Amino acid sequence: MIRRKKSSTSGDTATNMVIKILGSRGSTPVSQTPRELEQNIKKLFIEFFNRGYREKSDLAKFFSDVPDHMIGGYGGNTACLEISGGGQQIIIDAGSGIRSLGYEMMAGPCGHGQGEVHILFTHFHWDHVIGLPFFTPIFVPGNKINVYAVQPELEDVFKVVFKKPYFPVPLEKLGSAIEYHVLEPRKCFNIGNLKITPYKLDHPDPCWGYKIECGGRTLSYCVDTECTRVTHEQLGPDLGLYSGVDLMIFDAQYTLMETIEKVDWGHAAASIGLDIAMREGIKKLVFMHHDPASSNEKIFEAETQARKYYQSQIKSARRMGLDLNDVEWSFAREGMVIKL
Repeated sequence: MIRRKKSSTSGDTATNMVIKILGSRGSTPVSQTPRELEQNIKKLFIEFFNRGYREKSDLAKFFSDVPDHMIGGYGGNTACLEISGGGQQIIIDAGSGIRSLGYEMMAGPCGHGQGEVHILFTHFHWDHVIGLPFFTPIFVPGNKINVYAVQPELEDVFKVVFKKPYFPVPLEKLGSAIEYHVLEPRKCFNIGNLKITPYKLDHPDPCWGYKIECGGRTLSYCVDTECTRVTHEQLGPDLGLYSGVDLMIFDAQYTLMETIEKVDWGHAAASIGLDIAMREGIKKLVFMHHDPASSNEKIFEAETQARKYYQSQIKSARRMGLDLNDVEWSFAREGMVIKL
């Protein structure tokens, strides 16, 4: 099941893993201008009347049926995921979406200086670390912030982010205790009951995705990848990121045509992720890291193109007697919650 939800994932014991997308954009945070908001509101009014609605009592029915991209869109914060499973919470990437999560966490042990946080980094481009200085628990004495990455410069990144003139509070003045964990490539480790393995992605700077296993369910986070390696032979030791996966979160910053125009930019299209998912038998697929230059309408059009591509591939495979797996998929929206 894939759905949107406003509350935190903490405390959900009905499933093996709960994933909340706190930031779905790539490259830089975006927001709508007042003029853009005005235009969206006008479009909603026009759609309301075009559907034959006239009364205030019709609003609930109208909003239950209107496409999501016409209401709130896909979100404006950059990459950040909250994952809960087996009584353990972890965070992947510290894009601008981590700021709101920090506020939520302050209502628990982190607000009293008794919290322990685990943040995994894929890489250190600005859109994946921009939220760190605004993550409130990092300033609270008594909190322990564990940070993980394959890249050996992990600690150096924090020294740069928390350094004048970029930010007024230097690293040594933060209240929490920060512990740095440099990971071995493709070697699994545990955080509580979560089993985690980093695999290499295809990005201009070294970038590592994560395979997370808990209670018989498996999530793969494959964001910031151009996926220039697609066959089993090409993927080699990184094939494990895509094998035996229940849910894959995949980069779809561009349309297929844009990936041709932007070779070596380090991002993919939904069609690439769909091909992998259909081949590998991945059950669920969510696309994120939406281009900041793309309007909600453009992202919706990319989603529509992906749907046509998927249906075409499935139809062609069945006509030719080939075995392609059905995939439940969607484009990520900020606040989306996925249960495994």
